[in-house]
Amino acid sequence: MTDAFQNLVASETPVLIDFWATWCGPCRAMAPVLDDLKADLGERVRIIKIDVDKNTDLAVQMKVMGVPTFMVYKKGIQYWSEAGTFTKESLKKVIESVENQ
Repeated sequence: MTDAFQNLVASETPVLIDFWATWCGPCRAMAPVLDDLKADLGERVRIIKIDVDKNTDLAVQMKVMGVPTFMVYKKGIQYWSEAGTFTKESLKKVIESVENQ
């Protein structure tokens, strides 16, 4: 894991990482869902999008096997990781469960 990535996920605020690719239809479908999630939660969550094609070393280190893959961190600890598409409500539940950690 790179120092830059460590610094991103060390936040006291939950951090949702979206490993995605420009050629990935499901990744593009998740973009408005993430926008809605950010609109709902505001400063309660940081959403970071990482293009796997531009960050292949990090994607390999993080064992990203498919896109989109989402991970939730708080204070540098990974609390959740899952590949696939999700509803805003399901992602919101994950964020809310991590908020109190």
